[in-house]
Amino acid sequence: MIEIPDDLHFDAVPLAFLLGTWEGAGVGDYPTIEAFRFGQQVTFGYIANKPFLTYTSRTWLLDDAGERVRPLATETGFWRSKLDGSVDVTLAHPTGIVEIWLGKVEGPRLEMRTDVVARTEDAKDYTAGHRLYGLVKGELMYAYDMAAMGHPLQAHVSAQLKRVDAELAAE
Repeated sequence: MIEIPDDLHFDAVPLAFLLGTWEGAGVGDYPTIEAFRFGQQVTFGYIANKPFLTYTSRTWLLDDAGERVRPLATETGFWRSKLDGSVDVTLAHPTGIVEIWLGKVEGPRLEMRTDVVARTEDAKDYTAGHRLYGLVKGELMYAYDMAAMGHPLQAHVSAQLKRVDAELAAE
């Protein structure tokens, strides 16, 4: 059952299943790198009566024992939805990339694709993405496909996250 805070803006209700802090592990691979395992923490929050969710994600490389080796990617942004299920997401990365994603949420399932990718002069050659999120038996699963470094859109990372903090108080 998904708890919807009383002060969550009605436009953000379709995304309420994401609220809270999630942690877990995943796997990654791409033609330009070696396969890897990673840990992740994702937090979806909200500001009372504002029509969006706040978002932060941090990842770190895991060794074979599951211990943290070093930080990997981080991103932050805002997720907006409408009652018709349309979604737009803005994400910023400290590596010089900003993205606008467009998609659709249907129940506890969200699929989106990049609409705009902007890069600084020295950011890696990343051109497009596709993400699929879903709530499965209370866990947040996702897969992220990426087009980068001259390669077409293909699988990059996927993870399984458990909610560790369901505190849904507004920021």
